[in-house]
Amino acid sequence: MDYTIIDAHAHLWLRQDTTVDGLPIRTLENGRSLFMGEIRQMVPPFMVDGVNSAEVFLSNMDYAQVSAAVITQEFIDGIQNEYLKEVTTRYPDRFFVCGMCEFRKPGYLKQAEQLIDSGFKAIKIPAHRLLLKEGRVMLNCEEMMQMFRLMEERNIILSIDLAEGSTQVAEMEEIIDRYPRLKIAIGHFGMVTLPEWKQQILLARHPNVMIESGGITWLFNEEFYPFKGAVKAIREAADLVGMEKLMWGSDYPRTITAITYKMSYDFITKSSELTEAEKALFLGENARSFYGFSQLPVLPYIKNISE
Repeated sequence: MDYTIIDAHAHLWLRQDTTVDGLPIRTLENGRSLFMGEIRQMVPPFMVDGVNSAEVFLSNMDYAQVSAAVITQEFIDGIQNEYLKEVTTRYPDRFFVCGMCEFRKPGYLKQAEQLIDSGFKAIKIPAHRLLLKEGRVMLNCEEMMQMFRLMEERNIILSIDLAEGSTQVAEMEEIIDRYPRLKIAIGHFGMVTLPEWKQQILLARHPNVMIESGGITWLFNEEFYPFKGAVKAIREAADLVGMEKLMWGSDYPRTITAITYKMSYDFITKSSELTEAEKALFLGENARSFYGFSQLPVLPYIKNISE
């Protein structure tokens, strides 16, 4: 079966130059970064300048026959709003981009207003980064709730990664109850390899909430390809909330330091645990509907020289 494949969780940046929890993150060379006190392979070593560009990602997408991608953000990459505005201008049919505010200190409501006025259709909150040493930023605090009201009124999608388990689930329940028309995508598949992950999945019982699997191959990295534990978790989540509430995401480019981009989804296509209809929903059809993708390219399969 031919699938329309849409990546619901990926990242782009020109250079990492930021600080998280008082520790620096800086692009070095040969795909490495100084990452919070140690040198880590942030992107594959052939990306020698550390630039994680839209053009390199598009080449990977075309090769893997991925029609479109949702570009999220994370504080560890620095705020990439300016670059992502350029990306969506150049490639409007291939990328849906999320803006991001500086949520670690007050004043982000005004930033969100500016992002929305400038054309962003989604806002990303790396909520797992809001458990700060100096005090936790609550997702149901007054300024957050004002922002969510604005987003609901303007039909802006909330993309959010939660802290492990049920840490922020009660706050999310309050947000969902207060703003039932706010479209929400919860990332990292509920931090599936950690305790109480299903508490996040159950949020998708609400009609406006979806779950995406960005980072699932990272979470199951010790198991490695073909990630049978990840497939089992997807099956369990589908039994809880329905396959129509789940979307595939890769967490590109971090995950392709260990596997190829195509491997980040083809373990799904090769699995016998899911039906063909379920694979089609998970790999692209749910994301197409949720994010409103249209005019998707038809990408032919190109044989490898080794075939």
